[in-house]
Amino acid sequence: MIRAFESSDMNDVLNVWLEASIRAHGFIGKVFWESRVSDMRETYIPASDTYVFSQNGTVKGFFSLNGDSLAAMFVSPDAQGKGIGQQLMKKATSLRKKLYLTVYRDNSRSIDFYRKCGFLIIGEKVDEHTGHLEILMKYSS
Repeated sequence: MIRAFESSDMNDVLNVWLEASIRAHGFIGKVFWESRVSDMRETYIPASDTYVFSQNGTVKGFFSLNGDSLAAMFVSPDAQGKGIGQQLMKKATSLRKKLYLTVYRDNSRSIDFYRKCGFLIIGEKVDEHTGHLEILMKYSS
């Protein structure tokens, strides 16, 4: 079930984010992601419209929208490949006529997922926090 984020979901959302970030971004050290948890808790999640995929009372994935930006889309590593990401993306794209996102160029699995969901590559930029290249993508309904 996809539902709006509640404050009681914070620890579960952060755990999903951290586990999935470390798994998907092996080219960036684990310490970097661990150092960003408080920013996620105190700044990014509160500033965004966040929705969670909950199954049997457990958060398995989430996405966050900040304006027309898909600021986050993460599924717990043990729940990936089961259609949760597709369900989350369907909800996200139903809430906005257009969406933009950035994804690390070295994260080919996510780039492929976003392409399958209708996103197009529109550019590249360097992430100021890591120095790694990011792909800019856009979705229009």
